[in-house]
Amino acid sequence: MKTLHINLQEHSYDIHIDGGLLDHAGALIRQIHSGSQAIVLADETPWKLYGSRLETSLTQAGIKHSVFTIPSGESSKSMAVLEELLDFMAVSKLTRSGLLIVFGGGVAGDLGGFAAATYMRGIDFVQIPTTLLSQVDSSVGGKTAVNLPSGKNLVGAFHQPRLVITDTELLATLSDREFSGGMAEVIKYAAIFDRDFFDSLTEYQNRRELMEEMPYIVYKCCDLKRIVVEEDERDTGRRMLLNFGHTFGHALETIGQYQRYIHGEGVALGMLLAVAFGQELGLTPSDEIGHPLFTALKDLLEANGLPTSTDIPLMDLVEHMTIDKKADGSKIRLVLLEDLGEAFVDTLTKDHLAAVMETLAQRRICGGDL
Repeated sequence: MKTLHINLQEHSYDIHIDGGLLDHAGALIRQIHSGSQAIVLADETPWKLYGSRLETSLTQAGIKHSVFTIPSGESSKSMAVLEELLDFMAVSKLTRSGLLIVFGGGVAGDLGGFAAATYMRGIDFVQIPTTLLSQVDSSVGGKTAVNLPSGKNLVGAFHQPRLVITDTELLATLSDREFSGGMAEVIKYAAIFDRDFFDSLTEYQNRRELMEEMPYIVYKCCDLKRIVVEEDERDTGRRMLLNFGHTFGHALETIGQYQRYIHGEGVALGMLLAVAFGQELGLTPSDEIGHPLFTALKDLLEANGLPTSTDIPLMDLVEHMTIDKKADGSKIRLVLLEDLGEAFVDTLTKDHLAAVMETLAQRRICGGDL
C-alpha cells in the first residue's frame, strides 16, 4: 500500500492507494475516527457492484451506518439532491461527531463533501473514490460543490476529507467512456507539471497496460496535486494551474446540459482549446515552427478515446466562460502552456477572449465554427 500525506496547517490527512483496499476500509477508517455512527453516500452504480464489501468492512470495524444512494451522473450534483441528503442525515440523527463516508466518483465526492461542510456547520468525511477521475483528482484537495442551471460548481466550499481510501481495482468495472474521462485528468497533470510523465503516457498501448500500472499512475497524479494543495490550499495562487482546460470544458459541459460531454471529455477539448488559444496569443509555441505541442496533446487524447473536436459553435462558449468561477468582473483567468510540463495563468478581458475565440472558430479549431 502506498500512502501520501497531505500536510496542511489545520486539516492534514492521508491518501492510501492500492488494489484491494475496499475490504480494509473499515479498519482504515477506525484509525482516524473513534465514533460508531456514519452515513454512507453512495453512487448507485458502484454500490450495486461493491456495496456489500464496504458494508461488511464497516460492520467488522464496529461502524454502524445508514446508506443514501444517488443516481449516477451530473444531474445528482444539484441543490435538490443536496437538500435530500442533508435531510436524510438529520432524520438519521447524525450528530456533529458522526461521519459521512462518500463512495463514488466526482459527483458523489463533490456533493458529499459540500454536505459535510454545511451539515451542523461541518462534520468529518472520508472519500472512497470509485472512478479514475475521482481517484487522481477530485477526491483530493477539499474542493466541494454543486451545480446551478447557469453553471458548474458555482455553489461550494473548501472542506478537506479526514482520509482518502483509493482502491485501484475498482476501476476494472468502469465503462470505457468513464475510464477515458479519467485519463483526461491524468493527461492534464502531465501536461502542466511533468513532461517526462507526459512522454511515458504515450507508451501505453491499451487500457490493460494502463491498469497494470494504475497504482503508480494514481500515486503520481495525487503527489503532483499534493504539492500545489500544500502550497495553495484555497486556490488563490499556483493551484489555479489545475484548472487547465476546465474553463473551456465547464462551458462545453453546461451548454451540453451535462449530457453531451462528461467532465473528462469537456476537459480534453478544453485543454486543446487552451493550447490553441495560447498559440494564437503568441504565448504557447506554435506547431508551425516545429514544436508540435498541439499535435502531441491531440494524439495522446485520441489514443485514450477522448474527443478532440466538437460541433458546438465556439462563440457559444464565451458567455458561459465569463460566469465561470475563474472569471473576475470583466476579466477571466486562463491556464495556458509555455511548454509541456510548464503552465501559467494569463488574464484576458471578455472582449479579448471573444476576439481570439472568433479567430479559432474561423480556423475551425477542434471542429468548432462560429
